[in-house]
Amino acid sequence: MIKVDARGLACPKPVINTKKELEKIAEGTVVTTVDNTTAKENLLKLARSLNCEATVIKEEDGEIEVQIVKGEAAAEVATESNDDLCDQVVFISSDRMGSGNDELGKVLIKGFIYTLTETKPYPKAVVLVNGGVTLSTENEATVENLKKLEEAGVQVLSCGTCLDYYGLKDQLKAGVVSNMYDIVETLKGASNTITIG
Repeated sequence: MIKVDARGLACPKPVINTKKELEKIAEGTVVTTVDNTTAKENLLKLARSLNCEATVIKEEDGEIEVQIVKGEAAAEVATESNDDLCDQVVFISSDRMGSGNDELGKVLIKGFIYTLTETKPYPKAVVLVNGGVTLSTENEATVENLKKLEEAGVQVLSCGTCLDYYGLKDQLKAGVVSNMYDIVETLKGASNTITIG
């Protein structure tokens, strides 16, 4: 069993440190200790992405231990294909589209996200960073359409650091809180990226 102490480490270091240890072994167990719920959720997502079995084995006194099992002992995770999705990521870093008039930019981004729901195949993911996270929290019109995309199988990822910065983590209404590791892996794994912002 390999132990990783990731207490006090900022996102995405707990995930990166754990992934490095998992890469060193063909099979076995890695137990990572963290001190916040976001890090716990990110570790569980990492395990799912690697087809490993993950269990929270301790959660008390501000400490959380996540056990990840790799190899034959791990549960097999079936990945379903979705013909409605293409190998494309939409990366949005602002609450408006284009430069010039801000109000026009907000109308355009609303129209852009609505149009994504009306055209197939959908992107496999929509990544929201910086001011873009307001689209999954405060902007009711874009929240509604992001939910439609999510229901169709699109990953809607909002940067956790950005949500914290703007004080919006508790207001997330569409998609999931993500981390920089997931964002980088999602962007690297796509054959095409559309950048807005």
